[in-house]
Amino acid sequence: MEICPKPGLASDSSCNVSNEMKPQPAALGFRVKSGWAAAVLLTGPAHSPQLCDVRRIELSDPRLPETRQPYHAAMGKLETDSAKVNRRERVVRCIAQQSIAMLLAGYRQRGCRIRRAALVVGSQIDPDSIANPHIRAHAFEGQLFRSVIEEALQAHRIRADILIERDAYARAAAQLKQSSDDVRRAIQNLGRFTPAAARPWRAEQKLAALAAWFALC
Repeated sequence: MEICPKPGLASDSSCNVSNEMKPQPAALGFRVKSGWAAAVLLTGPAHSPQLCDVRRIELSDPRLPETRQPYHAAMGKLETDSAKVNRRERVVRCIAQQSIAMLLAGYRQRGCRIRRAALVVGSQIDPDSIANPHIRAHAFEGQLFRSVIEEALQAHRIRADILIERDAYARAAAQLKQSSDDVRRAIQNLGRFTPAAARPWRAEQKLAALAAWFALC
């Protein structure tokens, strides 16, 4: 029997927005990882972004460890059993849809109107172009977790841009018309306003904030 469980959603901080206020423009940023993603909500304007929320969302089922690396078999090998892979993919897609739906519902209740998002990913290489089976498994997983977030956002009419980690700061700097150093400093400073409950402010959270800032433009 296949389970479509309710995902875990760990909220780290909250935005004090009254339900009676006019919805304010906001943007979401994600750093997509294997089985989870760091999510950051920023409100505009882009020249003065405000950190509104930092959290982790689940993209896999903690009760089914194999859904965190759905293309891996024993000993780190590529899973070749298509039935197992298809079953894991369905669970991942279900979890992602629920996580994004819960995330957006909470933001709507707090008066945030989200129309755009951006995702930072490790790469967009075609997995089939990779000869090494173990590396190919990681590439398939990167592709899967990116696509399920994109699909879930599109279902809510939220357009998502994709940034590759290695040049994310350069692309954001060009979009914001600032130097990469200034953008890095601004992202670092955002972390100073993060409550203790939302820490740590590590690379994943910084990249998610960068993506949200990019999407605000």
